[in-house]
Amino acid sequence: MKIDKTTPPLPASQIGEIAPRSPNAKPANGSAPNSSALSSDNVHLGSASAQLRGLESSIANSPVVNAEKVKAIKQAISEGRFQVNDSLVADRLIDSVKEMISASEAGSKKI
Repeated sequence: MKIDKTTPPLPASQIGEIAPRSPNAKPANGSAPNSSALSSDNVHLGSASAQLRGLESSIANSPVVNAEKVKAIKQAISEGRFQVNDSLVADRLIDSVKEMISASEAGSKKI
């Protein structure tokens, strides 16, 4: 399928700037920026954002899997010492299904 260009492309000034503005950039109309406009561009995120950044970096640096525990379980399986608590697995499976059903019912009530 061939698409024909029936309209000319828009100039860059109408669709947005190609490159980000630098602090010393002048507006397209040639006038100097208002100094009060520059001073109003301050943003204060507060201590919560700094705390979130710290938590994010600590989570990013922590391992996803406990390698020592995996190693111990593998060793126990290979030696035949690993035992599965079938009633605990069944109980948690039932709890999981109950949570999925209640979440599904709650989602369908929103519609």
